[in-house]
Amino acid sequence: MVMDSLDYDSADFCVRLDDDLTFGVLLSAVTTRSYVEMRRGGFDVSAVRYEDLVARPLDMCRVVLEFCRLPVSLAELAVAAFDRDSQRNSGAAKSILRHFDEPQLTLRNKAKLNRLLKQFDMPLIGESDILEGTLTCC
Repeated sequence: MVMDSLDYDSADFCVRLDDDLTFGVLLSAVTTRSYVEMRRGGFDVSAVRYEDLVARPLDMCRVVLEFCRLPVSLAELAVAAFDRDSQRNSGAAKSILRHFDEPQLTLRNKAKLNRLLKQFDMPLIGESDILEGTLTCC
């Protein structure tokens, strides 16, 4: 139902969402596959890794601003914006989500999630996940 609402053919996404990790991996696989297909189709799109934004926010903001031909001097303001909860008025607000335990990745879960990632031709958990066209500062 989730994929149908996003105008995807749900036949490709028949996955039992029995935990939060599965939903997150499915959503990531769908969006990443769309990105890869757009690049293969000739669209000039680029990606940014969440891990890079977290590890080096100022450097990555500079890279993104430069890529977008915007003033790099805005990088510090962009980083400051990370401190605000973009979902503050929703059910996904940090103040609500902090009450939930972080899901644990068990060996059984990892195997199931890797099968799902393989189905979408995505890198498996623990493998390099830097895709063509990914912006980087390092």
